[in-house]
Amino acid sequence: MDAFDTKTADSAQPAERSDEAMNTMDIHRVLDLLPHRYPFLLIDKVIDFKRNEYLIALKNVSYNEPYFTGHFPVRPVMPGVLIVEAMAQATGLLAMESRPEEVGQRALYYFVGIDKARFKRPVEPGDQMIIKVGLHAVRRGIWKFNGEARVDDKLVAAADIMCTARDFAA
Repeated sequence: MDAFDTKTADSAQPAERSDEAMNTMDIHRVLDLLPHRYPFLLIDKVIDFKRNEYLIALKNVSYNEPYFTGHFPVRPVMPGVLIVEAMAQATGLLAMESRPEEVGQRALYYFVGIDKARFKRPVEPGDQMIIKVGLHAVRRGIWKFNGEARVDDKLVAAADIMCTARDFAA
């Protein structure tokens, strides 16, 4: 479905965005929301999201990533824990966009649990990883998400992730 409706071919005014319009975040917005920085920032941009529902993010996997020199020198593979961390960072972006008053600038968003983590295939330099997280529930300050990572539309990892926000400012 197109994000913009076309009223008439002669219309000089841009069409209004529908409620189903795609929402995106460039790297500048990602940096505004996440406290992570190189080399630990694992989200390059957000392709689409819907508050309180889902977020789809992109990670371009480059040979220049610092972990590839040791994991593994003969065949570089992105560590599974970093794939899960990328999913966790995507959950943080979704939470911050969904409830900024709860997960705001005076709070850090902590990873508190992971269940059902599965790794299906390796992620290598040159891959473009698409990360999708869906909000499952929020109860007593614990956010529960389903997450998956894909390369070339093939599942590389999946996990259920739990996070919470805690104030850090004194």
